[in-house]
Amino acid sequence: MQEQASGAHTVDRPTEYAEAVICGDVFAGSHQRLACERHLTDLSRQGTEEFPYIWDINKAHDIIHFAEMLVLAEGDEPRPLRLKGFQDFVFGSWNGWIHKDTKRRRFRTSYQQVARQNGKSIGNAVPALYYGNFAGYQYPQVYTAATKELQAKIVLRECYKFINADPELRGSKTTKGLFTIQDYRSLIQCNLTNGYIMALGRDTESIDGFRPYYGSLDEYHKHKTNQMHKLLVDGTRNMPECLVSIITTAGFDLNSPCKEEYDYGVKVLHGLVKDETHFVFICDMDADDDMWDESNWQKSNPLWTPEIINSLRNDAIKAREMGGAELRNFMTKALNMWVHASDEQYLNLEKWAACASDTTLEDMRGRSCYLGLDLSSGGDLTSGVLEFPIDVEEKGENRRKYYLESHSFMPKARLAEHERTDREPYTIWARDGLLTLTETMGGLKTDYKYIIAYYRELIEKYELQLLGIAYDPFNADAFLSDLESFGVDCTMITQSARNLHSATEDFKLEVDAGNIMYDKCNELFARSFANVTTERNSFGEIKLKKLKGKTTKRIDPCDATIDAHKLAMLNKPIISVAEFADSDFLRRLWG
Repeated sequence: MQEQASGAHTVDRPTEYAEAVICGDVFAGSHQRLACERHLTDLSRQGTEEFPYIWDINKAHDIIHFAEMLVLAEGDEPRPLRLKGFQDFVFGSWNGWIHKDTKRRRFRTSYQQVARQNGKSIGNAVPALYYGNFAGYQYPQVYTAATKELQAKIVLRECYKFINADPELRGSKTTKGLFTIQDYRSLIQCNLTNGYIMALGRDTESIDGFRPYYGSLDEYHKHKTNQMHKLLVDGTRNMPECLVSIITTAGFDLNSPCKEEYDYGVKVLHGLVKDETHFVFICDMDADDDMWDESNWQKSNPLWTPEIINSLRNDAIKAREMGGAELRNFMTKALNMWVHASDEQYLNLEKWAACASDTTLEDMRGRSCYLGLDLSSGGDLTSGVLEFPIDVEEKGENRRKYYLESHSFMPKARLAEHERTDREPYTIWARDGLLTLTETMGGLKTDYKYIIAYYRELIEKYELQLLGIAYDPFNADAFLSDLESFGVDCTMITQSARNLHSATEDFKLEVDAGNIMYDKCNELFARSFANVTTERNSFGEIKLKKLKGKTTKRIDPCDATIDAHKLAMLNKPIISVAEFADSDFLRRLWG
């Protein structure tokens, strides 16, 4: 193994793979192609003032050469490990891109997403062994992390297999190996560097001097919070070079930290976010691909062996016939698609996300709107939604759209409690102006006077024409006189399926049709709709309720939306297309 640092390389395997993807020799999805385009673009601008990184082919091949000296012992007989092209690309990119002056590695974080059975165990174990003993760094701390230490040991045991398969790595009765396995401590000692590889879970006892040189998070989609990821990343803050790697398959929770990492990675690939130290490699199908066309499956399965193809065919037959949970599992695990686990999801969240817009309240200046209010009990979240009906002309016909402006309120003294129970970043949302923290009544109970003052100021600032207010009668007795002072009709919306059915059904249809718009920066509002389903009464009428398993999540903005939409449905919009004909709003609306 000490021979792994090879001489000059004439073949550039990572770059060859990128070129093969771009020219179509490797069948890949758009995200995979974007990752390869990024590599090739970086080669053309390397070492420049705006991009101070260079491609070191020897460093790229050091980790590839190391990997292919390992032995796969699992199966009928031992055999040398041979990397596939996408593994060349990932490992080589991690190690081969370095700063032109410091020679430190460029990438400090990484996000990979591939379907199951596509070499994630190798993707975790190989870099753990390499960065533990062969990267030239003394006393490295290497962690394989998961929500539980027992789960984290799954990756550690993959390392055991490689070590035990090689006499030089494991040693013998008379010679000390390059690694020493200490399974009782969930640890591997790295004898060349005096470092260690350790399984790390949330239940692991505290660690002194936590400074991960390399850390991997396997199957991040299972993590309910970003606690372990933050623990790893925060520990690298003063490290001159490091790597924290997420390797995962898609999951069922579209409101998870893993889905947030996926969304961020997509933005990096599209150039919407400039993050030169974050590596992204996502293998998934494109939005308009036919999921039953097996030629598309390779996009999500870069390993693409005959065994994987046969397995996928068998799984597809069962998924298509059975539907339900079997179908969702096939879509998520076999095709690497983000799919919510519940059959009862109120909205199609992809269509809901497509409603996010560059439109803001400034574009609604001087326009007419309805206000829906969902009043909390005590110290919970209280939310209001302004709904603006808009008539636009499309293909010679009038089309109605709706712009939604949501804002929420919470007692300041209950902030820490709700961040803990709800697992939502309320502090950040308050900083971003999406949430007002009320301070009167000891900051323990929502003061409705804050709400009145907020909307009076908003109406005056943007010269809005308020047409009506819809409110939940719960806790509204002391509030009603203040609402009536706005001088518009105040409609009590009883929160029953019979009363809410039409508005709830219609709002979903408007989302599906792309007729809803909301400010794309309003994360609190956007995320609330991932928490709702519907329940039916004996007449088949529906209203919103929290999804099963989302009992601590808040759906108050959703309830306020349906209240406002009920009023908007009953009244014709008075905003005409002529009023917007020359405005920046319409240009953004229609692209």
